[in-house]
Amino acid sequence: MRKAIVQGATAWIMWLACSVGQAHEFSFARLVYEGTEWDDWPRWQADWPEAEQHFSQGLARLTAVDVAPDGVLVRSNSEEVFDYPWLYAVEVGSLSLSGQEMQQLRQYLLRGGFLMVDDFHGQYEWQHFEQIMSQVFPKRRIQNLADTSELFHVFYDMSEREQIPGMRALMNNRTWEKGGRNPRWRGIVDDAGRVMVAINFNQDLGDAWEHADDARYPALLTTQAYRLGINYVIYAMTH
Repeated sequence: MRKAIVQGATAWIMWLACSVGQAHEFSFARLVYEGTEWDDWPRWQADWPEAEQHFSQGLARLTAVDVAPDGVLVRSNSEEVFDYPWLYAVEVGSLSLSGQEMQQLRQYLLRGGFLMVDDFHGQYEWQHFEQIMSQVFPKRRIQNLADTSELFHVFYDMSEREQIPGMRALMNNRTWEKGGRNPRWRGIVDDAGRVMVAINFNQDLGDAWEHADDARYPALLTTQAYRLGINYVIYAMTH
């Protein structure tokens, strides 16, 4: 555990050093949060930094968006969160936020921010995430997103989608983990119908991005993960 903490601190310093002075239209912003008490490593680090590096390269290549080559790390208790229109949170089945952090996240989303959550699976992790979001938005319910949602059509037509699995599951001849067999695309919307939170449940887009250059990961699934992520970014930047 100590080794993981030291490595994380070193990576953080290097990441900040690389990001200073960059001015781009879009930066992949990853939410850094405290994990639940049973965690033995910082789960916000899953697939980092390869996932954002690969995805940012694809976003720059496939769209006209001016994309920073490296992502940024944004702490959940920092007001820097308001500097980024699109925020990525991974392993949210172990997400832990203080009351102040919940209030800040709520303000971020109501002011026009967009949160993409990814890589959590099974009923236990869903219940934990749902409980956290019910405190962020006590009066807003999580809903299944219809195939006709603009989120799935703003850049690529994503009417049909498949479950995006993690690499470890694939190596065990499965597309699911922790009992989460059925993929779900859910969201939380504001009063105008804008999707504020895009929820990828029983899926792992980050792994598909991280392993985009690995021949063991199916190219068709990587392509879908890129297209879905790009839709999320374009939606966030235009809504």
